[in-house]
Amino acid sequence: MCGIAGFSGRFDAALLDRMNDAMAHRGPDDAGTSFDVAAGVGLAHRRLSIIDLSPRGHQPMADVTGTVAIVYNGEIYNYRELRDELVADGYGFRSDCDTEILLNLYLRDGDKMMDRLNGIYAFAIHDSRDDSLFVVRDGFGVKPLYWAQTPNGFVFASEIKALLQERSISRELDHECVRHHLLYLWTPSPLTMLKAVRKLEPGHALRVRDGRVEKHWKFYELPYEQPFVDWPKGDAIVQVRKALTRAVERQLVADVPVGAFLSGGLDSSAVVALAQRAMGTEKLQCFTIGFRDPRAEVEGMAEDLPYAQRVAKHLDVDLHTIYVGPEMVDELPNMVFHLDEPQADPAPINALFISRLAREHGIKVLLSGAGGDDVFTGYRRHRALTVERYWDWLPLSARRSLAFAAKHVRPSNEFQRRVSKAFRYAHLEGDARLASYFQWIDAEQLVPVFHPRLRDEFAHAERSPVLSALDALPPNVPPLNRMLYVETKFFLADHNLNYVDKVSMANGVEVRVPLLDPDLVSLVARLPLDYKQRGNTGKWVLRRAMEPYLPREVLYRGKTGFGAPLRNWLRSELAPLVDELLSDEAIARRGLFDPRGVRTLVGADRGRRMDASYTIFSMMCIELWCRMFVDRPTPETV
Repeated sequence: MCGIAGFSGRFDAALLDRMNDAMAHRGPDDAGTSFDVAAGVGLAHRRLSIIDLSPRGHQPMADVTGTVAIVYNGEIYNYRELRDELVADGYGFRSDCDTEILLNLYLRDGDKMMDRLNGIYAFAIHDSRDDSLFVVRDGFGVKPLYWAQTPNGFVFASEIKALLQERSISRELDHECVRHHLLYLWTPSPLTMLKAVRKLEPGHALRVRDGRVEKHWKFYELPYEQPFVDWPKGDAIVQVRKALTRAVERQLVADVPVGAFLSGGLDSSAVVALAQRAMGTEKLQCFTIGFRDPRAEVEGMAEDLPYAQRVAKHLDVDLHTIYVGPEMVDELPNMVFHLDEPQADPAPINALFISRLAREHGIKVLLSGAGGDDVFTGYRRHRALTVERYWDWLPLSARRSLAFAAKHVRPSNEFQRRVSKAFRYAHLEGDARLASYFQWIDAEQLVPVFHPRLRDEFAHAERSPVLSALDALPPNVPPLNRMLYVETKFFLADHNLNYVDKVSMANGVEVRVPLLDPDLVSLVARLPLDYKQRGNTGKWVLRRAMEPYLPREVLYRGKTGFGAPLRNWLRSELAPLVDELLSDEAIARRGLFDPRGVRTLVGADRGRRMDASYTIFSMMCIELWCRMFVDRPTPETV
């Protein structure tokens, strides 16, 4: 796990040093740059040493012939098998790093090399034979990669704060992206808040030459077009258990100690159980957070700590806990800065504290349960989608009445909020209704919040990236798998995986995600739908697969949030910050929102006439982010 950056075009070597300095937290163990002046290609790297801790793992790294050079962020879990294969084919090695595997695999297989990789990665290879750059991001987007086309050429980096060390990159905001952020709380790939900066989509690659992108293509597609397998339930349970066990064992490979997140939920508990079995007598070091604020339960977030402690005792692992309270709000600016994108969710603060605790205990690698809800089901919207059949038969007029009533439910408690959200879009059809489950606020309610100039722009907005992605799926893919496709393509990559990577790497900690092993994901995508969501029970097959290893009260506990009592925070600890960031003066200066519309929205939320807390938080994060990334010559915290 590292930080990478580089360019192709008319840039100077000093830019490489500035980019490396901006992402020093990603690689505290080593740093390096290379600059081929004649080719106009520069590479920069910050190293977090995980495999082969010796200087032989230094990057940028060239193959033994000096033909190609690489900067790489990630881990290839099947690198030992690939190394044996490449040695048999006559390729030479000078290190024991998985990095050198990528160089030789590229020399042998070229653009097709990704078909052989099992891992998480973002890398760039400079091919001296034609002075091109080959830039790649893994299929699930576990590792981040941003790029920009500038008047001087092409530039890329693991983080936007490193990319913006190139001062010619325009800071013009992408207004459509602002709208998406308020709708979804995250920014769908390939968009970012800046028009000039794009995310390389998961499973995509670029070929760059002479400072220009010559080719941009997709090499991996999420496996939801596959036919279902007709397996008996018992066979499916066994196959899932075997596939997950292999995934966890693969991802334990490291030359440094490996620990794990342990929230007490099914996903992290499953990973910890299988990791401890693979480690034998060596105790796995696990980390969790204790959040003692009675307001959390009011917002539907049960206390996780007792479950984490129950699992730790059951599996005989060491559990380290960091206790936090409302003072967490002080970390908000730090969170926004490290995320690189203004994500409107307090959950990254939890992950920031946990990864900090792990590093204090000498742990550089953490296993995570991220992806379980997106692959096996687990979110409330999956359950809501499957129960649509009980009311979907109603005529359109009745569904319109249902939607109208839902929009006027006073959201005074968690149950009423969920009922309102479940039926708010009952009048929509097909993919439009499915996509609406990802919205946090009705698009119509946002209209008065935006500046009048932006309202005119949005009247001619292009089709949502979420709907466009669904258009690409064959019509015979059933609704639940269509939702899981969007879940994995956008919500997982652009929200969960982004914040997990950014806040963990802010502390020099690598996070691995066994539940996103490509073999496991492909297997689960082919299972019958009721093996995943069975009535009110999500992750049915995963729960059954883990029955031999985990207590029943952990296996079958309900879904809880991994966050903080944001709604209460906005009306108490964060109220002064709301008033400052969303003041008439601040709004007028930024030019994105309408002061009167924002005042009305905040007043309705504080009066509990509507639930707009996450929309308000989204606007706050956007303003904070702009002060750090737009208003300053190079990104800085405020």
